[in-house]
Amino acid sequence: DAAARELGIDAANPNAPTVLVVVENTPVLHNLIVCTLCSCYPAKLLGLSPEWYRSRQYRCRAVREPRRVLAEFGTLLPPEVSELRVHDSTADCRYMVLPERP
Repeated sequence: DAAARELGIDAANPNAPTVLVVVENTPVLHNLIVCTLCSCYPAKLLGLSPEWYRSRQYRCRAVREPRRVLAEFGTLLPPEVSELRVHDSTADCRYMVLPERP
């Protein structure tokens, strides 16, 4: 949260304290963010959420079959990515993914 504030980014939720967590992709770990409850989305950081992100089908499938969902979006994880973590975003805790360096 402090880093976001330092950059002038308002990550706060007006209704409750919000924690902003940044998770890092690595050569062996890939992260996927989803809100399984209500499609929470850091709109102040990223703008309006896409329609598909709000769909119940996407939210359910992202948890059940994350590799398949990522592949449908064109993200094919190489075999060395042995771990795929799905993080459940809430109104109290928002996530961002720090991509792996090319």
